[in-house]
Amino acid sequence: MLHQRYYKDYGLAISGLFVHHKVDPLEYNREVDDALPLDGLIKPNPELRELLEDIDTSRVKPWLFTNAYITHGQRVVKLLGVDDLFEGITFCDYSKLPFICKPHREMYEKAEAEAGASSPQVCYFVDDSHLNCRYAQARGWTTAHLLESDMPEPAEKASKHQIRDLNSLRSIFPQFFRTTTANGIDGLHSSQL
Repeated sequence: MLHQRYYKDYGLAISGLFVHHKVDPLEYNREVDDALPLDGLIKPNPELRELLEDIDTSRVKPWLFTNAYITHGQRVVKLLGVDDLFEGITFCDYSKLPFICKPHREMYEKAEAEAGASSPQVCYFVDDSHLNCRYAQARGWTTAHLLESDMPEPAEKASKHQIRDLNSLRSIFPQFFRTTTANGIDGLHSSQL
């Protein structure tokens, strides 16, 4: 329960561990996040790769935005087999104190700057955290809250868009995909005809 409290209070459990228990964040990352046996848990995801490959990168820049430290974020996308499909990554830098992480305004500003976004209104965001989506939406980002299949609907939506499957992005943001169906056969955009 301590993890959940620190996550709620600080946006990231490691922030609370540092503030209250003086845990070294880089050592924590090395001994916990980077030491997790993820190779047996996370496998390449062909469906995710197909979705990301179908993004029209002339219209939108795929960018990772994580509260993890860079080594953990890069490791996860590599295990998923999609590490080559992103143009960059904004991560929580555990070497700089105080931490800047989602849902803090400065983290969204950092992501905008690193991704080269001209304004918050050109940012599109998908996250499984209700809190992160709520703050991104309030900042002016177009946001989709990804609900896990076993999660109940929240009493109050975090953002305009709420999805249970990433392929739903094809229907809510069709302008960013070459096709609007998962197999790429149906739903060509008029700009492609």
